[in-house]
Amino acid sequence: MQKKEKQWAKWHAVGIRQAEREKGKASFPELFFDLVFAFALLQLSHTLSSDFTSATAGEALILILAVWWVWINTTWVTNLLDTERDPVRHMLFALMFAGILMAIALPEAFGAHALVFAAIYAVTQVGRSAFTAYAFRNTDQQSAKTFCRITAWTILAGILWVAGGVMNFEWRLLFWTLAIALEYAVPLVGYWVPLLGRAPKETLAISGEHMAERCALFVIICLGETILTTGRNAVEHMGTDLTVVVFCSAFLSTVAMWWIYFHHGQEKAAEKAETTSTPEKVAHDLFTYGHLPIVSGIILTAVGEDFSLSDTEARGGFSHMAAIIGGPVLFLIGNIWLKVSAGSRFPTSHLVGIAILAVTGIASSLLANYALNVAATAALLVTAVWEYRGHRR
Repeated sequence: MQKKEKQWAKWHAVGIRQAEREKGKASFPELFFDLVFAFALLQLSHTLSSDFTSATAGEALILILAVWWVWINTTWVTNLLDTERDPVRHMLFALMFAGILMAIALPEAFGAHALVFAAIYAVTQVGRSAFTAYAFRNTDQQSAKTFCRITAWTILAGILWVAGGVMNFEWRLLFWTLAIALEYAVPLVGYWVPLLGRAPKETLAISGEHMAERCALFVIICLGETILTTGRNAVEHMGTDLTVVVFCSAFLSTVAMWWIYFHHGQEKAAEKAETTSTPEKVAHDLFTYGHLPIVSGIILTAVGEDFSLSDTEARGGFSHMAAIIGGPVLFLIGNIWLKVSAGSRFPTSHLVGIAILAVTGIASSLLANYALNVAATAALLVTAVWEYRGHRR
């Protein structure tokens, strides 16, 4: 009997992160959790490269938004809870298993596996939020109420996800668009719900240092996925001099993206997050929303590199151009947002890179995929060197 009581007491004290713990360091359970999303990103890029048209662009956007929303919201929770406590670890392991099932369902998320994908996504979002509300119930009533509000919204969004999963394609696209739009909008209105109202500002004791490190690690995962995808495709299509050129170009573009993000942007974001008096607002601006175009741009760039390796000399394809050029453009736009929000000077170098990419896109009908890829890499390298020299001066 005493053993059972002790076990219950252990679960009863779920584990709020203690102030004296190292706030900025990602824990091993969190890094273990990230492995699932490395697989999910591989599934996403493979799905997009196998069927990327203007018709599937909307589907791709919803899937990217969903994967990012699961990851970033889990990061908020692990920022607040002590991942060294068993209940929190068990919660993360459950989310990992759900994430693997979601990743498996991704290629057919709008087809045969729609209901499976939607149900797992909804359970993941609701379960994590309810768990966190339970964790705060006896230690921080304001935070507990905030997560009760979040749970209420995730239940509503989950109903839309599941309902879309059982409908035909057109209604599914509509319901899932409404669901993901709802989830992205509610933080902007303070998770307002009837009776409880809005959540008070700066309720959650966010560690900006931890958020900055976790998002930086996720960017590394995305860049690593790009290298894995490029290497896999290079092995399959290696045999011509043009393939070698594209492979070298793709590697250089990944290095350039790493440099653009980590040389100055990530450092400024981390500094802003650590020193701000409004960590919750800054975390939303810099990380929840600010990193989304960066991550999306890297994923789309990986798809473009796949096209460049598999159809090296093809030309005139809008979908190919949209990925090869659109990925770096989206990445640079995200970095502009990140750096300006962090208080850095407006990065003129990024506008120069976007201008080069825009000109390349206009001339895309005259250029083969390998030339588009080389031009996109050149734009990223110009951006990186320009910004580096500007900071040196």
